[in-house]
Amino acid sequence: MTSAAHAPQLAGPEVQRRILTVLVASQALGGAGMAAGITVGALLAQDLLGSTGLAGLPVALFTAGAALGALLIGRISGRWGRRPGLAIGHAGAALGSVGVIVAAWSRTVPLLLAALVVYGAGTVTGLLARYAGTDLAPPRKRGRATGTVLMATTLGAVAGPTLVGPTGTLAGSLGLPRLTGPFLLAAVAYTAAALVVVLWLRPDPLLLARSQHREAAEQEAGGQNVRRISGGVVTGAAVMISGQLVMIAVMTMTPVHLTHHGHGTQLAGVVIGLHVGAMFLPSPLTGLAVDRSGSLPVAASSGVVLLVAGLLAALAPPTGAVGTTLLGTALVLLGVGWNMALVSGTAMVTEAAPAEARASTQGLVDVGMSLAGATGGLVSGLVVAGGGYPLLAVCGGVLALAVIPLTARAARPQNTAPRPTES
Repeated sequence: MTSAAHAPQLAGPEVQRRILTVLVASQALGGAGMAAGITVGALLAQDLLGSTGLAGLPVALFTAGAALGALLIGRISGRWGRRPGLAIGHAGAALGSVGVIVAAWSRTVPLLLAALVVYGAGTVTGLLARYAGTDLAPPRKRGRATGTVLMATTLGAVAGPTLVGPTGTLAGSLGLPRLTGPFLLAAVAYTAAALVVVLWLRPDPLLLARSQHREAAEQEAGGQNVRRISGGVVTGAAVMISGQLVMIAVMTMTPVHLTHHGHGTQLAGVVIGLHVGAMFLPSPLTGLAVDRSGSLPVAASSGVVLLVAGLLAALAPPTGAVGTTLLGTALVLLGVGWNMALVSGTAMVTEAAPAEARASTQGLVDVGMSLAGATGGLVSGLVVAGGGYPLLAVCGGVLALAVIPLTARAARPQNTAPRPTES
């Protein structure tokens, strides 16, 4: 543990404010691009592949791509800093978006699948940016820093799905399939996000934090402390991975479920927009709760919220205003539960990882999240095809409860790493 006498002196608050401002701007743009795959990815696959059972394949592919992206961006950031890592990620997402548009226009399935992998590899940048927000934050303000960066994603992520209709009209006027409209928006938004990072993310927060923490990182290299640190990383990773698996599985098949029962793509876009908003909008409050109450209670609560979301989605009638309202509420709770798991898990990992290995460790954790998302996306279509959407929702909710005994075990004194002392 870092003592008060040896606690690293972080950059002044004006530097942290500048970093957060740039990240907020890039996240707002990237959020609009991220929503494209969430909203119409499954519908595009259903159209080109002609199978509901394979409708979860796009989410599986771009979350598998996200695993590769998390690994690459984590390594790039670890070696050269956050700025090149985040910029390359945003640029990759823009390139993947263009590939999806071309594939849908030419109805080339192999190109669509490859483009979704590239798109996914870039979209993970939006989540990795939350770590950049914590690099220079004082230890007891890391939750709020994480929340600020994640909330910024809401600005674009909520607007993106609600623009399915207008962007579809634009795509049609250009001679493109209407479902490619959101990917037109994604290509532009991610390109702009990359430029914002390249031009204004200075100084690089990770490189500055690393130089300021080097002495503390060397002191934390002792065997016993490393064991405790590793436990914190594992617990935080498990919380985020389970939340990601449940959220992706249920969210992926919701647009398919709605359209299968006669609802239009615009309604599906609104429901997903509410869900995405709930994924990010509560972030400041969640971060405050983590800073004040600790990450473990918030993580345990996420399992309960996800269970309620799954049960409500399963019980919602497939048609009618009441059913739509209940399903929308369930998707909002699904987003809130995921947010609680993400913010609390991020705090655990950031607190436990040594500064010198922080970026690579964070990247590996997000690889696990991406693989969990790929699994959830792929299995979701098969479960719905075989047993229906309600079965998928119930199974997801029950699975989310696994975080409660996990966090209870981590809360035991011998498994809990002390919080660093704030400078």
